Amino acid sequence: MSNIDLIIQSQKYARNIVYETPLLFNSKVNEILGKNIFIKPECLQITGSFKFRGAWCAISHLKKENKILNGVVAYSSGNHAQGVAAACKAHDIPSLIVMPKDAPKQKISNTLDYNSEIIFYDRYTEIREKIGENIANEKKLTLIKPYDDDLIIAGQGTCGLEIIKQSKKLGVEKAEVLVCCGGGGLSAGILLALEKYAPFYKLRTCEPEFYDDTARSLKSGKREINETNNPSICDAILTPTPGELTFPILKRNAGEGLVVSEKEVLKAMKFLYQHFKIVSEPGGAVAAAAAIFSADKLNEKDIIVVVSGGNVDSEIFSKAISENG
Repeated sequence: MSNIDLIIQSQKYARNIVYETPLLFNSKVNEILGKNIFIKPECLQITGSFKFRGAWCAISHLKKENKILNGVVAYSSGNHAQGVAAACKAHDIPSLIVMPKDAPKQKISNTLDYNSEIIFYDRYTEIREKIGENIANEKKLTLIKPYDDDLIIAGQGTCGLEIIKQSKKLGVEKAEVLVCCGGGGLSAGILLALEKYAPFYKLRTCEPEFYDDTARSLKSGKREINETNNPSICDAILTPTPGELTFPILKRNAGEGLVVSEKEVLKAMKFLYQHFKIVSEPGGAVAAAAAIFSADKLNEKDIIVVVSGGNVDSEIFSKAISENG
């Protein structure tokens, strides 16, 4: 089955389960930025991020084919964790999540609320992939990766199908689609949908400073590695390198990657709250920051911005909305 066929199948699996999040616009914002900005608020998705799309697709598919072993294990900074935990609970499947010990408190609490067991690790000294694989082998659990999985990519691609349908209803014929990017599952899934149904839309990946591996990889043509352990408020999209499966998809048709600072991210969080009344987490606001502060690098008048998540601790959100300027 082709990638696009998997996305279409995933949308069928998700019917009446996954939310079709709206496409928002604000004429005042368009005047301020000199662009037509459309916001896709995946922070309103079940579990507060787009990750539920991929998790539901993967677990639904595997259960239907009787490929779930004794349960599921996943590694995640928090959003994939919640998506997998929620999907597993709905399917009555046990789940174990490997999470960094410094993950936002809300993400930890929400994951536990879905009856998952959590094993913590140090993101700066330990490798989560190895921990997850070892646990899967020892306990005979099914490993659900956060982005390097065809089913996960397909599930995230349903966001792209919605963007195309909604934006075309609003008369958008050409656009740049700005997507927050970590391992690239959401970006790759959306790009697959755009290639098939909206070839005049150009996807642009958006990353925080010091973690711009995808932007550098798109420029060099090979997977680059982040050589930093700098702490970042954008915990949701901190990955060492683009995915093995996701990067070839992005390489063939994504535009130049965009990179923003933490200060710009905090200002974007405030901007989204003021003008769209939505709560975003730092990693989820990176694409909005790129739309606001890198407008000179955007070529189209119509800009679609995916706000990928809203699972933010109150301290960080309070800091964002108290930002001056």
